[in-house]
Amino acid sequence: MERGGCVYILTNFKHTVLYIGVTSELYFRIKEHKDKYHPNSFSAKYNCNLLVFFKQFDAIEEAIIREKQLKNWKRGHRNKLNK
Repeated sequence: MERGGCVYILTNFKHTVLYIGVTSELYFRIKEHKDKYHPNSFSAKYNCNLLVFFKQFDAIEEAIIREKQLKNWKRGHRNKLNK
């Protein structure tokens, strides 16, 4: 049996930083970000705890592939999506 997963994007209060992640348990992962469960992490350092996007996949492998695609985008491509 395959386990599903999702890719998600977080930002900070001022929407100046993006964090892209993948998880099989979105609710609990977002709670970890909000509680700064990993205090030395990128998301804790830049206060990324606002969920702005997520997409569910049937298999965690699909979510990982999509996460890697998103992380390889250039900053200009991301800005074009917001226009």
